[in-house]
Amino acid sequence: MSRIAYFGPQGTFTEQAARALAPEGELVPVETISAALAAVREGTAERACVPVENSVEGPVTATLDGLAGDAPLVAVAEALLPIHFAVLAAPGVAVVRTVASHPHALAQVREWLERNLPEAHTVAAPSTAAAAVAVQRGEYDAAVAAPVAVEHYPLDVLAEGVADVPDARTRFLLLGPPGRLPGPTGADRTSVVVAAANRTGSLAELLTELALRGINLTRIDARPIRGNFGLYRFFLDLEGHIAEPRVGDALAALRRRCGDVRFLGSHPRADGVRTTVEPGAADTDFVAAGEWVDAVRRGDRA
Repeated sequence: MSRIAYFGPQGTFTEQAARALAPEGELVPVETISAALAAVREGTAERACVPVENSVEGPVTATLDGLAGDAPLVAVAEALLPIHFAVLAAPGVAVVRTVASHPHALAQVREWLERNLPEAHTVAAPSTAAAAVAVQRGEYDAAVAAPVAVEHYPLDVLAEGVADVPDARTRFLLLGPPGRLPGPTGADRTSVVVAAANRTGSLAELLTELALRGINLTRIDARPIRGNFGLYRFFLDLEGHIAEPRVGDALAALRRRCGDVRFLGSHPRADGVRTTVEPGAADTDFVAAGEWVDAVRRGDRA
């Protein structure tokens, strides 16, 4: 049975995602995202499950930074979870004066708290489950937590289905060491991180390589390169799979233009959205064009 390290403790949305992505795996909660990634790099776990982006609060920077440094890891699968919270309190609490949770969670229920618990002071916690643990210890009156937390902690449920944005979602990745990738399905996502040169037009040149091949970007995020003020890495998610000729050709072009490129995986999209292929940019078009060039080189075609 594979060991799956996930951003814990028990009772987080990441646990729910890990259950979905590795139903037969042995789930091992760890305290931080970096600890989950380190478990795979050190060989104490075969996979790591971590959040990568939220539709309300944007990228999970700890995951992005963790993937950009140290030994490479690649995503082999993803899960997309709707995010609705439960507000949990210690048994017998009559007045809620403090509410704890992860900063991303607090940001997603800010309006609900203002309407329903206007006198409560919010406190940041390392995770939603860590907030539930703190409430259980008597440190705070209530926690904003994932619904699965009630399975682990004997707390009273003050409210369920709490979310300022009803269709809020978080995407989670299942990561492992480099190896054999899932095959292309026609509804895939490929991710890379590149450090563009610090000169005029360098990022535009990289994006042009994708546009010329009819490849659609689904996400782009920038993160500063530590120790190099003013320099940034760019995290790119694009439609398609590295096994497809047009995607492979585009990644080769990025590597030619920028020596600092890290491949972060090709895997099926959780939403099942199929890749958009522009006219003239199908794999068959790239194969046919390559065959024509080969024929010209051999002198068989003009």
